[in-house]
Amino acid sequence: MIPLTIGLSDADRTRAISEGRVPIEGVAPQPTMMPLQPLFNLQLTQHKFDCCEFPIATWLRQFNRGTPDHVGIPVFPSRHFRFSCVFMNRARGYTKPADLRGARIGTMVWDMAAAVWLRGIFDEHYDLPARSPIYVNAGLNEPRMGEDHPQEYPPGYSIDHAGAEKTLSDMLAAGEIDALYTARAPDSFFTHPDKVGRLFADPMAAELGYFRKTGIHPPMHLIAVKRPIVQANPWLPRALLNAFADSQRIAQQRLHDSATLFTMLPWLAQHIEETERLLGHDYWPTGFAANRTMFATLIRYMRAEGLLTRDLAPEDLFPADILES
Repeated sequence: MIPLTIGLSDADRTRAISEGRVPIEGVAPQPTMMPLQPLFNLQLTQHKFDCCEFPIATWLRQFNRGTPDHVGIPVFPSRHFRFSCVFMNRARGYTKPADLRGARIGTMVWDMAAAVWLRGIFDEHYDLPARSPIYVNAGLNEPRMGEDHPQEYPPGYSIDHAGAEKTLSDMLAAGEIDALYTARAPDSFFTHPDKVGRLFADPMAAELGYFRKTGIHPPMHLIAVKRPIVQANPWLPRALLNAFADSQRIAQQRLHDSATLFTMLPWLAQHIEETERLLGHDYWPTGFAANRTMFATLIRYMRAEGLLTRDLAPEDLFPADILES
């Protein structure tokens, strides 16, 4: 048994790992649960954990340096369509992504998966060229002194660094930016609902339309383990894949248990049944084969905007035994 420190956010699909209810073959896990952004900042700057939930676009950026520092595991603690995470200043009257041509759009972190996916999807499917807007960088609800982790800004984009005293939430309400790509709602959406609203009047309908067209439920994070540990233990990626997939299956089954609802949603059973009807039972797929098209799309988006400088195929991303999953 090898000791393995594991950093995770608090999510139902990984909770059986963090609570020790699902074993990892050959591993003595030492899990730590943390809020998401401090977890990422700690791993990306201090490399604290042997194995960690990892932002997917940031992980792909490691391939620009040749062999990445972390071996990815195709299990995904976070997936989100993110159409509901596009906010606008209501006074602008926008109704669709194409209206954002030339607009000032806030983004907290350039390689944040939510923003990477939205830029690519809107360029390909919604007539909004990714280089058309002006992107404004600042903290979301609190001022930020600098980058959360090292960033690279591709050429050809207009990027305005707003400064340490600014927040994108306040700027959106004040009309200093026109729209916002985010992973969580800005405070001004709740405090100034007369000024800040969502771009999509019915985000779920738009997201479902995108899924029916592409079959992609976009992942935000994956699991990644330090490469030297894998080099010393080549069986480890498959053991992690199996364990995290088992943990996810437990979480999905738990959502169907109506004896005691798993979350504070009165119609939880109906929600999960409707989700599986619309997206299929395997709406949160694990393994390589079920996610190959998704990886090909994300690589293409990151190549198009210059975040990824190597011409990669999905098969280049994982060890051989993971490609068989």
